[in-house]
Amino acid sequence: GWGRSLLGVRLCVSSFTFRFSVKTLLDRSCFETIDDSSPEFVNFVSILEHILSHRLKGQTTWFGYESPRSFWDYIKAACSKVAHNCIRSIESMENVRSSRAKGRAWIRVVLMEKRLSEYISFALRDFKTSRRFYEDGAIMLGEEAGLLADTLIGLNTIDFSFCLKGEGLDGSCPAVIDYTPYLKFTQSADSISSDEEEMRTLGSSGSESSSPDKTATAASIFTEQSNLVSKCKRFEQKYRMALEQKGYLEELVRLREAQLSEAVSHNKALQQSLADAHLSHTVEKEQLEYIILELQDQLKSFQSLEQLSADMSLSQTSLEPSHTLSKEETPSLRGLCGSLTSVASYKSLASLKSSECLASPATEISSPGITPS
Repeated sequence: GWGRSLLGVRLCVSSFTFRFSVKTLLDRSCFETIDDSSPEFVNFVSILEHILSHRLKGQTTWFGYESPRSFWDYIKAACSKVAHNCIRSIESMENVRSSRAKGRAWIRVVLMEKRLSEYISFALRDFKTSRRFYEDGAIMLGEEAGLLADTLIGLNTIDFSFCLKGEGLDGSCPAVIDYTPYLKFTQSADSISSDEEEMRTLGSSGSESSSPDKTATAASIFTEQSNLVSKCKRFEQKYRMALEQKGYLEELVRLREAQLSEAVSHNKALQQSLADAHLSHTVEKEQLEYIILELQDQLKSFQSLEQLSADMSLSQTSLEPSHTLSKEETPSLRGLCGSLTSVASYKSLASLKSSECLASPATEISSPGITPS
């Protein structure tokens, strides 16, 4: 019975301190940037580490001993399927070696990414992995864990800025919680989430302590004025936060517009370069086609010249024997042609010879030394 009651008290205290740390962190973010040096952030991280490490099971070795674990081992196993998770980048960090240091680096990275609530909610939905890493009675296995994950959604409105090489990532330094801010019951005037019940309780206690009606009326008026003043201050702080968020969103819109215009100009430049490349390609293609046609014409002319030269050489070789023969027979042919041309003279010569032959017997007869037969 005592153990369960102490466990319930511890859960209530843990949930209260966690919510209070988130509240003080939100209040501080309205006036300054949250980094590793902010005491509110140091306290918040220490409480979150204690919650994630509460009743965490040890890792059993081959010899049956249990070595202590860090909540980073649980986060790696339960959040490995989160879309676009940062677990691999945390594991590859050179300056972060111990498991506790990697867990602290993970907290800072997901806070800057505004995804801490998403990671915790995703891990809590994997109840099998949670049961494997935590013992019975752990905060991460209780009903308060879901409420704590919902409380973390408010941190998405804060723009965190951390250095992942600082002393806050030292794994040898334990997480120490400072309960001093949570033991003070005075409500800060600059708080944007002050409780109206405290003002009403103070007003009712003041009215009961005074017996006269005037004192009660004055106390109620004072309480009402105090409530109005506190409401005005809360609205003023909310207005300031809205202005800061508006300025942040406007700056983000300007940045996106500049990126969009740059992308549009780059796209136009790429389209222009593509059009120029297409034009040059078309011109080169036409030039190459013209060169190909010229080469084809030259090839045809060369082929015709080669054919003509081959025919001429063949005809020359066939004409060479007849040419030599004509040279050898030229004198006889010339004589023959000369004789044929002088047929008339040949005839006259023949007639002359015949007349001579006819005239020769008379001369022989008339010669005194020859007697006729």
